[in-house]
Amino acid sequence: MTALKPESPWADRSPDWYRSATRWTQLTFTDDDPAVLDVDFWLDVMRRSRSNALCLSAGGYMAFYPTDIPFHHRSAHLGDSDPFGALVEGARSLGMHVMARVDPHAVHADAAEAHPEWLARDVEGRPIPHASQPGVWLTDPCSSYHRDYMTDVAREIVTRYDVDAVFANRWEGHGGVSYAEETARAFLADTGHRLPRADVPDDPAWPVYAAWRSRRLSELVVRWDDAVREIRPHVRFIPNRGAMLTRDLVREMVDDRYPMFFVDKQGRSGTEAAWTPGRIGKRTRGLFPDRPVCLITSVGPESPLLRWKDSVADGHELRTWIVDGFAQGAQPWFTKFKAECFDTRWIQPVVDAYLLHERCEPLFSRLPVTAEVALLDTKTGSSTNPWASHGAPSSHEDGFYHALVEARIPFEYVADEKLSLQRLEGIRVLVLPHAAELTAQQVAVVEAFVAAGGSLVAAFDSGLPPTTATDRASLAGLLGVRVVEDVRGPVKNNYISLCGEHPVNRGFEGAQRIVGGTRLLGVEAADDAEVVFRFVPDYPDLPMEEVYPRPGTARPAVVARTHPSGGRTVHLAFDIGHIYWDALQSDHGRLIANAVGWALGEQGAGVRVEGAGLVDVAVRTGTDEVAVAVVNLTNPMAMRGQNRETIPLPPQTVSVRLPDGVRTAEAELVVAGTPAPVEVVDGFARVRVEGVELLEVVHLRWVTA
Repeated sequence: MTALKPESPWADRSPDWYRSATRWTQLTFTDDDPAVLDVDFWLDVMRRSRSNALCLSAGGYMAFYPTDIPFHHRSAHLGDSDPFGALVEGARSLGMHVMARVDPHAVHADAAEAHPEWLARDVEGRPIPHASQPGVWLTDPCSSYHRDYMTDVAREIVTRYDVDAVFANRWEGHGGVSYAEETARAFLADTGHRLPRADVPDDPAWPVYAAWRSRRLSELVVRWDDAVREIRPHVRFIPNRGAMLTRDLVREMVDDRYPMFFVDKQGRSGTEAAWTPGRIGKRTRGLFPDRPVCLITSVGPESPLLRWKDSVADGHELRTWIVDGFAQGAQPWFTKFKAECFDTRWIQPVVDAYLLHERCEPLFSRLPVTAEVALLDTKTGSSTNPWASHGAPSSHEDGFYHALVEARIPFEYVADEKLSLQRLEGIRVLVLPHAAELTAQQVAVVEAFVAAGGSLVAAFDSGLPPTTATDRASLAGLLGVRVVEDVRGPVKNNYISLCGEHPVNRGFEGAQRIVGGTRLLGVEAADDAEVVFRFVPDYPDLPMEEVYPRPGTARPAVVARTHPSGGRTVHLAFDIGHIYWDALQSDHGRLIANAVGWALGEQGAGVRVEGAGLVDVAVRTGTDEVAVAVVNLTNPMAMRGQNRETIPLPPQTVSVRLPDGVRTAEAELVVAGTPAPVEVVDGFARVRVEGVELLEVVHLRWVTA
């Protein structure tokens, strides 16, 4: 391919273009779209939504521009048109950034016949057909199709069109091992192993394959990015990523190849909570605090089993999903499959949400999200099943997340591989929902954090290895416990009894005991620790006549400890996060909130939002100013989509602790666009918000003497 000439009109594009790409439109073309494309309609949508960036289908599986590359399958309706080029030009006329989408996951029959070496193959060596489209074949990401052919496609697009990036979707393969000859030879040459088989799960080649696949995919990221930057230095090739970000790749190879992230979590399905989009912003920030992230949102309903790509999600669901995402730092991106619209009910909800973002963006873009509480984000996955390694949150994490949202405690994430005292600066409480395998270095960081005055809430077996693992670092000494019995369960009919009076067991008036867990860890408490709850000794759940307490050892269930530094630790010796997410017993949510609240110390939280309803709170802090975003998630469908209405919140009170010596402050309600009266009480600036439909941001400012 020929590189751009210096006099090219786009030769001086900024390498930091992505920082101003904050509201995305994505249009995914279908084969028949070139014949029906209404360019003016789409430019109007982008104009109305104040979109400043466009992701548009270009090529790969199907080309939507007049490509010259052999076997680059053109849309059958392309003719002499160039729908990709027309919309690129239109978007640029609106001052927008543009990213070209390519999809290398499959090829058509003519390419498959001419290049059988491109195809993914099953264990018998047979090409793997596409599950949905006859006459189409899946490709092998370790083949020359990805390595060379897709590189040429990217070069052609970047050479011809004024784009800022190339975006690859479905680039990682079909979700299984490809047994193509070239791949098998390469794996054997690189590792000395033969490719593992799915019917032999204990094959020692599995972890070797997982690492090898990770490196091969990482090499693709580097190769593609290098190729487009050789043509235009500001252009980036940014393959699609999910919740794992770069954690399932070779991070030292690819971390600098992702200037920003596009997380493909397009909507809720199953029993996902309304706060799910906000978590994407937090999780990304926990690993890459300084890099922008966009949340890809489908205008249609999402389900892992059902596909209705030409339908639309309820508008209330769409608005809430987008708004909760950007309130927590995940920039909005909507995606529409097919340029022709059979149902336009998605447009106004997207416009409404995007206009809210536009109103908040000047403030959000300059104030970083802050919190006094952080959850440790532990990487999940399996070395023997690399396709399951998507960083899906565990039920332990889900339970803690939901409890903190309900308690209106603002919190952030810290990725476990980034855990350091520097990353914990400003954090007062670190929460471990389930971190069973901490390294010696991570344990040392946590110990130093508490020694410096920080606090820790650890659940279940977090930082507490089995009694047989004598060579592993442990948090037992810090937490004031000693493991005397490894995790057991599942246990039915378990309870924990209150022990004396302590802030961690407040709010349970009238109860001698509350529901315990299903998996229990046997611990003893140190002399200087307080036992706040004890396990009731086991007794049967059936027959009903046998359901009564028996004598036995009542081991500690919740242990609290105050350290000489002023830091506090709480250990909850059962699967409280998991069981709360599974059963949603209010006592478990209260216990989690109490533990974190006590760990915050006598002064408590620096930001408080009081009132009725379910809200997601995000705090942004600057010099002499704080912005508190309150997202209304109150809805009968908050724990399972889709929302069907937006139920306004009743009045809320937002309180922010002022610096010592500050006696006055002023406030603005950013969404309402009005000033708000401020009352200073006991060192807190208090603002009453009369009602919140979906989002309000209280912006407080003061002058430090």
